[in-house]
Amino acid sequence: MKTKLCILFGGRSSEHEVSLSSSYAVLGNVDRDKFDVFSVGITKEGKWYLYTGDIEKIKDGSWILDGENLADVVFDPAPGGENFVVLTKDGAVRERLTADVVFPVLHGANGEDGTVQGLLEVARIPFVGPDHTSSGVCMDKSFTKRIINEERGVRQAMAVILTEREYNRDREGTARKIGQMGYPVFVKPARAGSSVGVKKVKEEKDLASALSVAFAEDDKILVEEYIEGREIEVAVMESEGVVVASEPGEIDPGFEFYDYDTKYLNDTASYYIPARLDAETAKKVRETAVKIFRALDCRTLSRVDFFVTDDNGIVFNEINTIPGFTPISMYPKLFINGGMTYSEVITALVGSALKK
Repeated sequence: MKTKLCILFGGRSSEHEVSLSSSYAVLGNVDRDKFDVFSVGITKEGKWYLYTGDIEKIKDGSWILDGENLADVVFDPAPGGENFVVLTKDGAVRERLTADVVFPVLHGANGEDGTVQGLLEVARIPFVGPDHTSSGVCMDKSFTKRIINEERGVRQAMAVILTEREYNRDREGTARKIGQMGYPVFVKPARAGSSVGVKKVKEEKDLASALSVAFAEDDKILVEEYIEGREIEVAVMESEGVVVASEPGEIDPGFEFYDYDTKYLNDTASYYIPARLDAETAKKVRETAVKIFRALDCRTLSRVDFFVTDDNGIVFNEINTIPGFTPISMYPKLFINGGMTYSEVITALVGSALKK
């Protein structure tokens, strides 16, 4: 009997479009001989729909206009199955769908931050990715930083953690405190992914505008020291307590840093798989990725990102618990480079979710 797999896509997030691209790739590569797949799309307003149409319309965002293949869905969190209640146009119950496992291909807020994970835990449905606690901690870069500060041998960038209220109470004092790190600095929202709202600030005169951009995404932000180094990413997969780290990959953004536009809209980045590291440094990066994964009590998957300096110093940057699965995303590409197919990556992740 096939495993009933629900793919959640879209989401009420600034990364909605990234989720559409990731979900399109997952749906196009999932092994239909192993899985009985149904898709539930979440709009930017948070409305849930069963979508049975052409996945090409997920890719371009027009799925929400495909009325013939849309049906309202209400999620019933009561344990015991049949949690996805599909409604008719007049609001009557049309059918109830059971998912043996859910793959929330959702990025950013309301998808990667533990909210959906908590909902699935209440319903006792296995899902791909860490639990709600780890998801929430990893989504909040300030919490991640505090926990990893306790790990011996893991270096991070210095940072000032700042709420909007604190900043408005003492703007001049905040600017002085940040200036002590020296410019340039990076300003980033504490709880947003894919470099949304991130700005590189080269001079103090540009700080206020960068803070304003970051605070538009989140009322808590980090201002981090600038680390001169190559951008290195490691894909991590876990099953039944065994954690495997891929060979590191390297991103040359072709720009000042790997921001949202460079990741998903522009074509300036170059990718090196494996990364241009000596064997000893590559080994240490992989070991550090596993150490961070375990320290944050992650499950199933994560992508761990680093900077490697010219003297082969390794600096932890961030962790993503639902990394991108777009055609150019590093997570699937790193395991594909290691000999797996895209389909096998999905099968392994779903299998891990069922066993956790």
